[in-house]
Amino acid sequence: MSITHRRDTPPPRTGNDEAATLRGFLDYLRTSIAGKVEGAPEPGVRTAAVPSGTHLLGLLTHLTHVERAVFLGAEVRSWPATFRAAPQDGVAEVVARYREAVDDANRVLDTCTDLGAPLPRSRPGRPAPSVRWALTHMIEETGRHAGHADILRELIDGTTGR
Repeated sequence: MSITHRRDTPPPRTGNDEAATLRGFLDYLRTSIAGKVEGAPEPGVRTAAVPSGTHLLGLLTHLTHVERAVFLGAEVRSWPATFRAAPQDGVAEVVARYREAVDDANRVLDTCTDLGAPLPRSRPGRPAPSVRWALTHMIEETGRHAGHADILRELIDGTTGR
């Protein structure tokens, strides 16, 4: 396997306010992990390279569920199940589904002007988190899994870089 270095993209230079900074970093990480999955070859993209069973398609499928749960109020019955991609889902479908979830989440965020206010979503019996908490959590969640994706992609075909 030869190493392929992708152009490394530095962290974003965002606006001066907290909301622009948080959203800028979240979008940077979202783009990074989608880029790690995009173009990854079969069957490596769905082959577990670690004992936990983690693979690239599973990571992006999971993050799609997290985006929908946090920002849109979607219910998740089994978080472990969100790490599995359907056998018929290829890279293009999983990446498109993730980008659609991100677009839907961003439309919600575009309506939020107060970071301390709850997200405008409803889930019976569960109060919505603040916009600030949701953005911070998604930065942490996406960043953690983007790091996993960096390693998995390099193991698959030697591709490195953000």
